[in-house]
Amino acid sequence: VQLQASGGGLVQAGGSLRLSCAASGRFYSIDVMGWHRRAPGKQRELVATIASGDSINIAQSVKGRFTISRDNAKNTVYLQMNSLKPEDTAVYYCYAWVRTNAYNGYWGQGTQVTVSS
Repeated sequence: VQLQASGGGLVQAGGSLRLSCAASGRFYSIDVMGWHRRAPGKQRELVATIASGDSINIAQSVKGRFTISRDNAKNTVYLQMNSLKPEDTAVYYCYAWVRTNAYNGYWGQGTQVTVSS
């Protein structure tokens, strides 16, 4: 199973970016997809997750600004980030909890998001 993330970049404060992450390979189903991030000098933190039944968990720090969604037909998760702040600067990692012969977690390669003030 591979996760390919895209959509990061440099944006001014108040701007928007949309991250995408597509899962590929051989698997039966994807239970949860989501995003974590790691800012410089900080631990990785959960940003948002979405389960196969569309149950959503989103960090308080981004609630109201970020929206997570998924396209099950494309095995893709999206993170729409609006009203970006400099403190959102981080490497964003997509994540998926996938059923192959068993359930396993997989990580994408990370995409850099930089928000300038």
